[in-house]
Amino acid sequence: MQYRKFGRTGLTVSRLCLGTMTFGLQTEEEVSHRILDTAADAGVNFIDTANVYPLGGDENIAGRTEEIVGRWLKGKRDRFILATKAVGKMGPAPWDQGASRKHLLDAIDASLHRLGTDYVDLYQLHSDDAHTPLDETLEALDVIVRSGKARYIGVSNFLAYRLARALGRADVLRVARFVSVQPRYNLLFRQIERELLPLADEEQLAVMPYNPLAGGLLTGKHQLDAAPTSGRFTESVGKAGAMYQQRYWHQREFETIEQLKAIVAPTGESLTRVSLAWVLANPLVTSAIIGASRVEQLSDTLAASELALDAQIKTQLDEASVQYRWGDAAR
Repeated sequence: MQYRKFGRTGLTVSRLCLGTMTFGLQTEEEVSHRILDTAADAGVNFIDTANVYPLGGDENIAGRTEEIVGRWLKGKRDRFILATKAVGKMGPAPWDQGASRKHLLDAIDASLHRLGTDYVDLYQLHSDDAHTPLDETLEALDVIVRSGKARYIGVSNFLAYRLARALGRADVLRVARFVSVQPRYNLLFRQIERELLPLADEEQLAVMPYNPLAGGLLTGKHQLDAAPTSGRFTESVGKAGAMYQQRYWHQREFETIEQLKAIVAPTGESLTRVSLAWVLANPLVTSAIIGASRVEQLSDTLAASELALDAQIKTQLDEASVQYRWGDAAR
């Protein structure tokens, strides 16, 4: 396993971060703990979760993933960098979501209780809340950092202009500054290369992309004319299945995957490993978030951190997927 400094902070994290959104819905606790064990044995020291996980559930089971991770961490918390997120809907009341002072101060305490820890290393806004003033959100996060409940703060799913504004307001207010960004990024979704990654470079933000395998589509195992029977594209993961189909289940994406397979075939490597190595080959990427619903799925992904892409192969992959730097941002 390789490691890298986390943006402008003093943290050092593994180049692969274990995402946990399947734990508690697709993956039962015993298997979840074996996935965590396998990742830890391979050198992964970075774990990402969220208060709304497992993805695809509802507020009735929201928090189950944090509880599963918390029970696994018992007795070894000091060995791992732990990240969680807030903003998503956690209850029936209108204030049980968003980035208001009330919700964030309540949410961090609830997450710490579920995780069985006094602090998280990284506390992230899961998405942008346009209905709450940025100043209110930043001041609430500053309280959380100063209280010791979080060491650093970051964002996920932010547009570049909103993140830039948040960084500027933090400087004006002299409050804790975001140190990381967690965007969607893979060979089938490259729009962050246009504005978000240049901003991260200029501001020395850590970049920890999720969906590096496009929800599993970049494993190459799916067929457009065959309904998915397992994984993130099925009804078994609730509303998340429809979301992933809307993102990736299109003829254009499947045609691109056939081109990618042809590029990868001469290397003798799997499309899975090469697709993840392509994300890690971007010098602005700090740590890529990998997920698994079964232990065996980690065999290819854990090995990807050691795979150095041939420059010619990297160029061919770039060219085959260049259309995904543009296109419909809603996808």
